[in-house]
Amino acid sequence: MAPGYRYLAQHALTGAVLSPDLPLTDVEYGPELNGPGSLTAKLSPRFARSRPDILDEGNTLLYIEREGHLRWGGLLWQATPEDRTLALEAAGWSSYLQSRHDVHGELGGRGPYVNADPCKVIRDIWAYAQSLPDGDLDITVDATTSTAKVGTPAEPLKFPWWEEPVLGEALDDLVSADDSPDYTCHTAWGTGSSIVRRLRLGYPRLGARRTDISFTTGINVINAPPVPRSADEFANTIIATGAGEGRSKRRHIDSVRDGRLRMESVLALADVKGKDILARRATAERIRRQVRGTVEQIRIRPDHPAAPLGSFQVGDDVYTQISNDWTDFTGWMRVTGWSVQPGGEDGESVTVSLARADSFHYGPAGR
Repeated sequence: MAPGYRYLAQHALTGAVLSPDLPLTDVEYGPELNGPGSLTAKLSPRFARSRPDILDEGNTLLYIEREGHLRWGGLLWQATPEDRTLALEAAGWSSYLQSRHDVHGELGGRGPYVNADPCKVIRDIWAYAQSLPDGDLDITVDATTSTAKVGTPAEPLKFPWWEEPVLGEALDDLVSADDSPDYTCHTAWGTGSSIVRRLRLGYPRLGARRTDISFTTGINVINAPPVPRSADEFANTIIATGAGEGRSKRRHIDSVRDGRLRMESVLALADVKGKDILARRATAERIRRQVRGTVEQIRIRPDHPAAPLGSFQVGDDVYTQISNDWTDFTGWMRVTGWSVQPGGEDGESVTVSLARADSFHYGPAGR
């Protein structure tokens, strides 16, 4: 039996329910690691014309309920006519910060920051954004703490008002380094009919090593693309550049000797002023570029007991075994997000995005 879905619309400021059951079609939604996640869908023009108050871009919140559980929530950003339908695009809670700036400086007096926990800075960003008139989305940020540090006595992390810092970009910088906390956007039913909108924080990372579920070809994995291998994106040396011009430009080189030819890549981060942030970003980029060949996406059966939808969270490590004509891949893979299509010719389908965890085995097919 196909799972029951319901799509809801709510006014962003008043909280009034605009529609308890939107007739959406061609729906695709999902969360992501260190990002807002997204929703795309279509709506008939007849319904859209009859209820123009619902499709108020930038002021309507959309939710997805599956089998009585809220699985996704976010802000409607676009409604574009396409042939005989209206194409909708929405993104999760953190997308709102891309349209918010620090207009007072130092997050309303909360900064500057020296040897500060980035989790605290993230909470301060949201506290500042939601303190201004008509800026409160009622987002709760986890009380997670970390041992990571941002800002130094020589170069504090600052938010100068004359630069109109984009709060969303500041959030991205705080979670970009390898030792930074992780976040994901979360939505759930609260008490009664209330809705909890939350930014989940995790340190040293979100998720857990899951021994109770798995992704396996022939069991719950429907298909997976072949694993490509290429040196085009490989690098064991990263030259990271930050703010400044000429000789005053910030620069950090992260390099390791790994028994391979030296391969270099430039990481341009024009808005980064702190040398500590620049160094962490360079290390994270070098680690990412040293990996050659990985399973990046798989399609799974959403209700298979091996790993039903809802059993895994963003950030979890899941043991993955993929076999196809080109390779056998076995190892722990980290879930970085997923995309759900509730309907279609094959019914509900789930595409899971993966990244390598800290333990894996990779070899040619048949080994």
